[in-house]
Amino acid sequence: MARFRTRHVALGAFLLVFLWYMLPEEELAIHHLQPRGTAALARYMNDVKHIPHIEARQSTFAWNTVQFEYPPELTPKLPPPVTKRPRVQHNFRPDSRSVAAEQERRRLEVLRVFRKAWESYKRKAWMKDALKPLSGGYVDQFSGWAATLVDALDTLWIMGLRDDFYDAVEAVASIDFGKSTSGRVNMFETNIRYLGGLIAAYDLSENEVLLHKAIEVGDLLYVGFNTKNRMPVDFISFETAKEGSGLVVEEDVVSASPGTITLEFSRLSQITGDNKYYAAVSHVMDMFHEQQNKTKLPGMWPMRVSMAREDAISGYQFTIGGNADSLYEYLPKAHALLGSTDASSRKYEVMARNFMDTAIRSLFFRPMIPTDEDILISGNCDVLEAGPSLDPESEHLSCFIGGLYALGGRLFGNATYLDIGTRLARGCAYAYKSFPTGIMPERYNMVKCPGPDPKVPCKWDEELHAAECAKRTQYREGLPKGFTTAKDPRYILRPEAIESVFILWRITGKEEFREAAWDMFQAIVKETDTELANAAIEDVNTVGSKKTDYMESFWMAETLKYFYLVFADTDLISLDDFVLNTEAHPFKLSKV
Repeated sequence: MARFRTRHVALGAFLLVFLWYMLPEEELAIHHLQPRGTAALARYMNDVKHIPHIEARQSTFAWNTVQFEYPPELTPKLPPPVTKRPRVQHNFRPDSRSVAAEQERRRLEVLRVFRKAWESYKRKAWMKDALKPLSGGYVDQFSGWAATLVDALDTLWIMGLRDDFYDAVEAVASIDFGKSTSGRVNMFETNIRYLGGLIAAYDLSENEVLLHKAIEVGDLLYVGFNTKNRMPVDFISFETAKEGSGLVVEEDVVSASPGTITLEFSRLSQITGDNKYYAAVSHVMDMFHEQQNKTKLPGMWPMRVSMAREDAISGYQFTIGGNADSLYEYLPKAHALLGSTDASSRKYEVMARNFMDTAIRSLFFRPMIPTDEDILISGNCDVLEAGPSLDPESEHLSCFIGGLYALGGRLFGNATYLDIGTRLARGCAYAYKSFPTGIMPERYNMVKCPGPDPKVPCKWDEELHAAECAKRTQYREGLPKGFTTAKDPRYILRPEAIESVFILWRITGKEEFREAAWDMFQAIVKETDTELANAAIEDVNTVGSKKTDYMESFWMAETLKYFYLVFADTDLISLDDFVLNTEAHPFKLSKV
């Protein structure tokens, strides 16, 4: 078998070279081998290198042997594979030779930045959770299971860095998920970074080591459902969980935590054929489904919920930003993954449409700005005795929402969702270019256009702007016009804005989004670059701001991946073939 593979690899390499030099440009473009120079050829050639034999090492504790005090129900059953999906991606035409060359230059620059950070991680923080990009130290904030390494696995594959990928797989094979640097394991972070990263890397490479380790993590997280009411805990008490005695569900948690398990558990059930993961999370989402239209803002859930009391109704604060974001993100994406073929899966489409309609009415606003750009910003909504009240505060975390609406527009055949998504993505791009660094802050306020209709533009009013600034105790001189605060002026290498810009580029094919992405990338790299990698900065309103010795794993797992995919071939991680989890890990869409 090995000789068979080697013989065909050699033949494949010859054919690639032949195609590269013999086919005209039009044919090369059709085959996604646009003439982009030797570096691009090397990337494609990298795909056919020898695959090393790697075996997974069993963790010191087998999570699938835990005897549950409260075994979760094993129904409903995973729905059948989706037979037909609507087209999501734009029907791209090949770039001209000059445009293709420019995009290739940009792709290689993103690759350079990634490789610099990855090499520094390998030298200074290998097998640790995160590199400290100023001091060269490291931190283990996510149980010490090499979060950056696992999180970046699929990025290595996508960027064609196969040698690095298999080195990383060999390291992953030795991770011991039976031990933790923390006595309490964060369910949310472990799910999106570790389980999500392993599933996506397996979906891309089909390497069995990754599936073995994904199942280990899945079984660890499954123990988080060993509770009296079968709702998941927020933090798993590590040693108690091993004993099988019931865990205690927290009284009060952010809604995103229990609401962000669907994709990972559903995909794990699809891959393994083991229904237990899907069944467990399906019951959680039944609770959200049943209570969606009973809240103070029907269609949405409050920022904080009680899984102990199974109460997602009582709160009065509503947002699609931090603490709630991925609860909403996973609804259209679960529909993309599972379809609406039975009652257990149909609820995701129903919940998605309900929340999207509600957010349009209650959260999105048109800001007063000194230009005539058609943009929307996502704010927050408090529902008190007087009724719903919009707070025109937004944050970087909210910027995923433009891409999600565009995706929903395609999945549900809804032109309004796509239009709203386009304007929301433009709003985040506007916030980026408004600040002196070319980067938006973590949290900020703007002036809402007078009047109830976000479709109606408003003229710039200097007096109104000054009056709004005067009301804000956190206003400071020098903010861009239209912004009344930069409440949290940091940039911590977040991906949400480029996430939406990437999705809008892939869905609409509008060149404005590819150009916006390049502007954003250049600004971010200029301000965050360090000798080793990239660091968070303290103030986006100050060019050359002080840096923080901090680089989350999502810098390489999400931010740089999205930038790379904007400038890479448009069939690489096609939105018609994959759905990405909240950590940008692509899960393959099963097809009949």
